[in-house]
Amino acid sequence: MQVLAKIIFLLALALSFSGIFSPPVALLAGILFGLSFTHPFSQPSRTAARILLQVSVVALGFGMNLHEVLKAGRSGFIYTALGISFALILGLTLGKLLQVRGNSSFLITTGTAICGGSAIAAIGPILQADEEEMAVSLGTIFILNSIALLIFPPIGNALHLSQSQFGLWAALAIHDTSSVVGAATKYGAPALVIATTVKLARALWIVPLALATAAIKHRLSQKTAVAAREQSSSSEDASAGATDAVRIQFPWFILFFLLAAIANTYLPGQQAATKTFFTLGRFGLTATLFLIGTGISRKTLKEVGWRPLLQGVLLWLGVGLTSLYFIQTGFIAF
Repeated sequence: MQVLAKIIFLLALALSFSGIFSPPVALLAGILFGLSFTHPFSQPSRTAARILLQVSVVALGFGMNLHEVLKAGRSGFIYTALGISFALILGLTLGKLLQVRGNSSFLITTGTAICGGSAIAAIGPILQADEEEMAVSLGTIFILNSIALLIFPPIGNALHLSQSQFGLWAALAIHDTSSVVGAATKYGAPALVIATTVKLARALWIVPLALATAAIKHRLSQKTAVAAREQSSSSEDASAGATDAVRIQFPWFILFFLLAAIANTYLPGQQAATKTFFTLGRFGLTATLFLIGTGISRKTLKEVGWRPLLQGVLLWLGVGLTSLYFIQTGFIAF
């Protein structure tokens, strides 16, 4: 059975990277694989998905015009700030009402507010989240990502959203960069430009959020250490956690994306090369979606449970419907 699983996995991965599979088909194929087989390359697949996503996003930069990137970044800044604030407040409120245990509530909230799995991967170690909390949070986000990639383009067409409207909506309402780009690619090239640049500008907010989380965590750890020191003579062990340095990973691939856009804008003689890189980026993204889909297994669905999943769904609907309303009414525009 494992031999068959390996063959199917490698074949589907090759079809995804070749461009034969579209992004939604690749994601659906990955989900079906994950639900049908025990993953033969579970850990390598997760590592490959993370690296391939970043490389693909950089390659997509070769299809972007720097002036459009900067315009989208400036236009999306205020929307991003308001959207993240709204998502954080709503998510934490829902988590408290639904009594979601441990760090899962905050991780799901940050994943929805900023950029899905990347935000969770950055914030999780700061909170010292355990494996179950990480799995629950990532599982919730990945499930909703998969649904968003499949349903957003048809909804956009049904509502007659323009390319700019759909690009903004995808960037503000879909969790992961991969699914944002996948949905926008299916909708149209102009939507892809706007969605990618606004989403990457949104991803930069990982850094201030991580710093704020680390500061709050450090302060709480110090208070806990002081309380423990007052109750026990063995205060050294109790205070150790308060002095641990927290490493925050900066999303460097975003800077390389900007460099790629600069090359595409100011090196017109290299259009053939930049077009090739851009095409490879789209194929790489499709392969990434397949790898992400294979991470959704029966075990993942069981681990998620109904409370975190309900929090994730309600938060996602709140963010998605609110941003869609403001985009359609013209309050948010590009």
